Amino acid sequence: MSSTTAGLTRQWTTWGPVVAAIGLALGWGRDHLPGFAVALIVLCLFAAVLSAVHHAEVIALRVGEPYGSLVLAVAVTVIEVGLIVTLMIGGGDKATSYARDTVFAAVMITCNGIVGLALLVAALRNRTAVFHAEGTGGELAVVCTLTTMTLVLPTFTTSHPGPEFSAAQLGFAAVASLCLYGVFVAVQTVRHRDYFLPVTRPGQQIDDEHAQPPSSRMAWISLGLLLLALVAVVGNAKLVSPTIEDAVASAGLPKAVVGVVIAMMVLLPETLAAVRAARRDRMQTSMNLAYGSAIASIGLTIPVIALASIWLDGPLILGLGPLHMVLFVLTAVVSALTVVPGRATLLQGSVHLSIFAAFVFLSFSP
Repeated sequence: MSSTTAGLTRQWTTWGPVVAAIGLALGWGRDHLPGFAVALIVLCLFAAVLSAVHHAEVIALRVGEPYGSLVLAVAVTVIEVGLIVTLMIGGGDKATSYARDTVFAAVMITCNGIVGLALLVAALRNRTAVFHAEGTGGELAVVCTLTTMTLVLPTFTTSHPGPEFSAAQLGFAAVASLCLYGVFVAVQTVRHRDYFLPVTRPGQQIDDEHAQPPSSRMAWISLGLLLLALVAVVGNAKLVSPTIEDAVASAGLPKAVVGVVIAMMVLLPETLAAVRAARRDRMQTSMNLAYGSAIASIGLTIPVIALASIWLDGPLILGLGPLHMVLFVLTAVVSALTVVPGRATLLQGSVHLSIFAAFVFLSFSP
């Protein structure tokens, strides 16, 4: 990493977000883009993803863990919420379940895809992946509680027909989600911060513990570029979403596939950051990124969607169907068995990836 601002400007990670943002500005407002334009936007999207991971690591070096992973998770989620609301405003009746599909896809991607991939990488390099059971268990408990309150209960409530909340129930779920998210952040960053720091094995030195932290100016520059990169990621994901929707419709696939694909693109920065942390034997950081992103996705999305529903037309479908509820229960049980020992092997990573593969496959072929 360069130690001067001039050095930073020579890195492609500086120009990647700028180019991606220019592509976003040129394509914004167009309903359908030609094939070559979609290909260029996809390239810009991946450049912005890689840049976001780099700048998130710069910030993490400056502020330390778990603040670094929290910054990336919250930044991505805030912009993801904007994407969901934008899609719901312009999507009409077919967008009534976008929030549910995208949020549940985010839960499955983070709890199974990111966790499984990180565990696999860490176990292949170090035979076992180690993390704090106290901190990770608390994160998992928050994920399960938020998912149940916001995505499972609407299927069983009787005040409103269909898998929907009544206005009062939606308000309660929004306030409860926001409060629980606030408590989680306070516990993670203040009261029990040590539960969320990377575990150091006996005699081990983590490489970046002695790295020279960037200056405040460098950190602020990286923060600005991180936000620009994330705006470009989510904005470009929206630009290619009509192409995705058309492809899904022409292939006769369920419309929930759109939410899955968009969630995958939006969560690419967390995925790459979690895998890179796992390769450095910082499995706790990977867990913080995965579960923290799931918590932020629900804890921030549902309150905003609750407010947006005041002026959005049409129903707001939040309740999961039987198939997805089974997958969620399986995820919760397996995740608890993974987290409780505080260490995992190749087997646990493979199990989580198998559940994720089942989720993706059944999304395309329910």
